[in-house]
Amino acid sequence: MLDRHPVFLRRALAADALASGATGLMMAAGAGLLTGLLGLPEALIREAGVFLIPYATLVGFLASRPTISVPATWAVAAFNAVWAVDSVLLLLSGYVTPTLLGTAFTLFQAAVVGGFAILQVIGLRHMRVAA
Repeated sequence: MLDRHPVFLRRALAADALASGATGLMMAAGAGLLTGLLGLPEALIREAGVFLIPYATLVGFLASRPTISVPATWAVAAFNAVWAVDSVLLLLSGYVTPTLLGTAFTLFQAAVVGGFAILQVIGLRHMRVAA
């Protein structure tokens, strides 16, 4: 655990928590509506949304601690990277046949989540350099 005024990392984690929480609530509550718009299975949308709610809570908790846990933050960054790659692989798998909007949504959220992973790694490296 390190704390070298990791403002950048805290903001990256907080933004991830906010975006994940909002997306999770939208997907969990609106899966029935979203399935028609996105062409993705309702169960997939709902389960991803339900998963994102506690994930967002955990990431928000990490961001709010006086000392940021480096191992936990590396785990969050790794999870984000895997989520981004898996989102693209889902589209390539043929398992789903999304609408154009569904493809755009999946690629957009993969890019955002991948971006969070990159920002978190940058923040972790800045903390290491400061140490």
